[in-house]
Amino acid sequence: MPNNLKDEKSPYLKQHAENPVDWYPWGEEAFQKAKKENKPVFLSIGYATCHWCHVMAHESFEDPDIAELMNDAFINVKVDREERPDIDSTYMTVCQMLTGQGGWPLTIIMTPDKEPFFAGTYIPKEARYDRIGLRQLIPGVKGMWKNEPKRVEKATTKIREGFTRSQEFESGKFPGTEATDFAAEQLAQRYDAEHGGFGSAPKFPSPHNLMFMLRQWKLTGEERFLNMVTDTLEKMRLGGIWDHIGFGFHRYSTDQEWLLPHFEKMLYDQALLMMAYTEGWQATQNPLLKQTVYEIAEYVERDLVHPEGGFYSAEDADSEGEEGKFYVWKKEEIESVLSDDASNFIDLFNISGEGNFEDEASKQRTGKNIPHLNSELSEEQSTWFNEVRSSLFEEREERERPLLDDKILTDWNGLMIAAFAKAGFTFGEERFTYLAENAFQFIEENLQENNNLLHRYNDGDSGIDAMADDYAFLVWGLIELYEATGKPEYLKKALKQNERFIELFWDEDKGGFYFSIADEDQVYGRQKQIFDGAMPSSNSVAITNLIRLSRLTGNSAFEDYADKIGRAFSADLIRSGASICHSMQAIQFLHAEAKEITLRGEFSEIEEVMDLLRSRFSPFRVLHFVTDEHQKSLTEIADYVGTQNRIDNKPTLFICRNFACDQPITDLEKMKKALG
Repeated sequence: MPNNLKDEKSPYLKQHAENPVDWYPWGEEAFQKAKKENKPVFLSIGYATCHWCHVMAHESFEDPDIAELMNDAFINVKVDREERPDIDSTYMTVCQMLTGQGGWPLTIIMTPDKEPFFAGTYIPKEARYDRIGLRQLIPGVKGMWKNEPKRVEKATTKIREGFTRSQEFESGKFPGTEATDFAAEQLAQRYDAEHGGFGSAPKFPSPHNLMFMLRQWKLTGEERFLNMVTDTLEKMRLGGIWDHIGFGFHRYSTDQEWLLPHFEKMLYDQALLMMAYTEGWQATQNPLLKQTVYEIAEYVERDLVHPEGGFYSAEDADSEGEEGKFYVWKKEEIESVLSDDASNFIDLFNISGEGNFEDEASKQRTGKNIPHLNSELSEEQSTWFNEVRSSLFEEREERERPLLDDKILTDWNGLMIAAFAKAGFTFGEERFTYLAENAFQFIEENLQENNNLLHRYNDGDSGIDAMADDYAFLVWGLIELYEATGKPEYLKKALKQNERFIELFWDEDKGGFYFSIADEDQVYGRQKQIFDGAMPSSNSVAITNLIRLSRLTGNSAFEDYADKIGRAFSADLIRSGASICHSMQAIQFLHAEAKEITLRGEFSEIEEVMDLLRSRFSPFRVLHFVTDEHQKSLTEIADYVGTQNRIDNKPTLFICRNFACDQPITDLEKMKKALG
C-alpha cells in the first residue's frame, strides 16, 4: 500500500513510496500527527545513490514485520539529504556528537518538537556483533517514550547544550601563513607515498585538498607538495576509482590502493576533480591529466546533462540489487567481447579468473574484476585501447543501468559550471564553456524566483529555498565564467547573487554566513559551516569569492567581509587547517604577490598571450580580458578598467600588485615575459 511519498519529486523519496512503512515527507503534517498521537518521530535521511541506504531499505523498510513495529511506535519521516542539506547538517552534527561518527543512512529518533534523543547510521534488522537491530531498538524506544519521559527529556537537554557549544566559534586575528604552513604539513604527514592520497582506507579524492597543496607549492617553491598532488592525480586515474570503460570518477575508494570503490558517481566529484586535474595540467603539462579532464567532460555531457542544460545529480552504485554490477567484468566476458584482443587487455588491466572485486560484507572474491592499470599506457597502447574500449562500452550499455538521480541542484551545478568554465579557458575548449553557459542559463530560467535562488529542480518542479552553498557555489561558477569569456554580464550576475547572499545569510553580530535561512525547521537555530567535507563549506568558498570579487571590481568592502569571516573562525582556521583547505586557499591568495591583470585588445591580436595565460598555473591572480565592445559595460562595475585604455591603439597589458600598477606593456614579447 503506498505511503505519503508518492507525490514527492525526490528520486530518493520515490524509492520508498511503496514501502509498508507509513512514511511522511518532512513537514508540519507529520509533526502535528506525532503531537496528536503522542509518538516520537523516526527520521531517516539518505540519498538516492547511497548503497547502505538501499541495504537498510531492502532489509528493514520493505519488511512488513519491521514496518508494523515502526508504524505502531513512530511517525516516520523520510528526508533526501541532497534536497534538504540544512536538515541533514543539523542531525548529522547530533549523530557525530553522540556516536563519534556519521554517514548515511542517518537514523534519528526525536520528539514531535524535532529534538533528537537517539542517533545512529545504518541499523540492521536484527542485532549482530555490537550493533543493535531495529527489532530490538523499536520496542526499547517505545517503552522508554511511554514509561521514562524524564530520561528522554534529559537526553534532549544534553544534546541541545552540546549542539549549542558546537556553534561557538573562537574568533581572533585573521590567520597568516602559519595556518597554511601548518595545514600543508598536516597533509604531508598523512601522505601515502606508495599509493598517493592522504591517510589510509577508506580514501577520498578530496580535490580541494589537492588544489590547496598545488598553491602551497606555488607559494613556497617546495617540489614535494607538487609531487604529492601529481602522484595522487596519476594514481587515482590509473586505479579502480576511475571508470576506464565509461569514464568519470566513482565516489571514493574502500581500500588504500584506489582499487575498490563505492561505485556511485556524484556530480560534485566530477566537478571538483575536473578542476584539480585542470590545475594539475597547468602545473605540469602532463598529457594524462589533460586527457582525464576531457574524459570527465565526455562522461558528464553524455550521462548527466538535462536536455535544456542543467546537470543531473548522480548515478547509483547499485543495479539489479548489487553494488557495482554494472561496472565489473568476468574474465570470460572480456574474452567473449574482445576475442584476439582479450589477452592484452587482461594483462594490462589486471583481469583474473578469481577476480579482484571482493564482496564488501564477506570479503570473498566474486570472480568479477574492476579494470585498473599499474602504470600509464604508452602512446601505442592508448591508440589500441581506444579501439577496444568502445567494444566493451557498447557491451556494457546492454546491461541494466544504475539509477540516474535526475534532480538538478543549484549548488552542485555551480561547481560544475566553475569546472567547465575553468577547463574551457585553460584548454581553449569552446564546448566546455558552452556547457557552463548553458547550465547557468538553465538555473536562471528554472531556479530563480523573485530575485531569490531555489535549491532543487526535478520533473518540471522547482522548490526549496536556496541555502548558503547554492549562493556561494553559483557565485564561484559565475566568476570562472567571467574570466573564461570576458563577458561583463557574468561578473554583474556574480555581484548580484553575492549581494543577495549577504542580505539573506550574513551574521551581522559575529561575522560569517549562516547555512540556511531562518525558519522553523532549524530546531537549534541557524548553523554556520567552516569545515570542508566532500565539498568545500559555504564559508570556505565565500571567503575566496569575496577576495576575488574585491580585486576584480576594486571594491574593498568585499575584502572587509572576507576579513570578518577569517576573524570569526580564526581559531579553527589556525588549528584545523587541513580540514578547511578551501579557506586556506584564500589565505594563500592574500599572502602571495597576487596580480590584477587587464588585457585590452581583441582576441585575434593577442592569441599568443592568451595561450600563455591559459597554460600557466597562476592561482594568485584575477583577470580582465577587455575588448572594445565590453569596456564601457565593465567600467560600470569595475571603474578602474575605464582608465586602462589601449596605448597607441595597440593591444595593451596592465599588471597591478600590492596596490600599485606597473607600466602598461604593448610589446608582445614583453607581455609574455611579464606574464611568464
